[in-house]
Amino acid sequence: MKGGGGGGGGGEKQQRSADCAQTRSATPVSIMSLAGKVALVTGGAQGIGRAAVQSLLRSSAKVAVVDLNKTVGEQCQTQLDAEFGEGRSAFIQCDVTNGDALRDAFQRTVDQFGRLDIVINNAGINNEKNWEKTIQVNLTSVIKGTYLALEHMSKEYGKEGGTIINVSSMAAFLHSPHQPVYTATKHGVIGFTRAMADAAAQDDYGVRINVLCPAFVDTPLLHTVEDEDNMGKFVKFKDDFKQSMDKFGVLQPPLIAEGMMRLILDPSLNGAVMKITCAKGIHFHTYEPMSA
Repeated sequence: MKGGGGGGGGGEKQQRSADCAQTRSATPVSIMSLAGKVALVTGGAQGIGRAAVQSLLRSSAKVAVVDLNKTVGEQCQTQLDAEFGEGRSAFIQCDVTNGDALRDAFQRTVDQFGRLDIVINNAGINNEKNWEKTIQVNLTSVIKGTYLALEHMSKEYGKEGGTIINVSSMAAFLHSPHQPVYTATKHGVIGFTRAMADAAAQDDYGVRINVLCPAFVDTPLLHTVEDEDNMGKFVKFKDDFKQSMDKFGVLQPPLIAEGMMRLILDPSLNGAVMKITCAKGIHFHTYEPMSA
């Protein structure tokens, strides 16, 4: 899934499935102008985050690219400057598990660009050996990022409103023996996001909060599945995991960015749980009404 996964096995089948997902997604969102809007994307220098940053820049937004990896981040900044022009984006090195550093990244974004309208809490890791870090990155930083976003966007703080996207995974709807803690964090992201979306609507924050759940995506994170340093004792299940990849296929980051743009541009969406899979492309999860 978005965070879980590994390279290997079934390359041709994976490519066919990815191509199928690209063509079976709903009609692409037309590029609408986000001129005057400012976005912050965690994990923004590579993979899904990088694709999201590029889509936002194409839509005329300005973007803070928040990432832990300084080398990759600086390379990303150079490439974005060349493609979109200097001053449109800014790389901010940040460890999202450090609350003070994350708060500073938000403030630096506002200081440089003057406002904040869109936040994508995308940073994630796949590490069952250091499972506490997985919780800190995949869930705790999403919660902190959401609260910081509200401080800079919510009407309750005298701001103008905005939109937040929290990145979960299709792992939240499945259970894999290969990554139990990763799976738990992605369940948590959905629960937190839906509850916060209700709070935002009932208390008139002026902020829409949605969650995105991709299946397997071709990113650097996908290639950690066979690494015992990441997976610990659960690495024994790697072959089962790769069989799932062969079965369900691997998506490409631009399709995930397309889903993000839909969540940003559709004002009717709040508390939405968007799924992206090879079989169905971009679609939404529906919940049965709770009964006694």
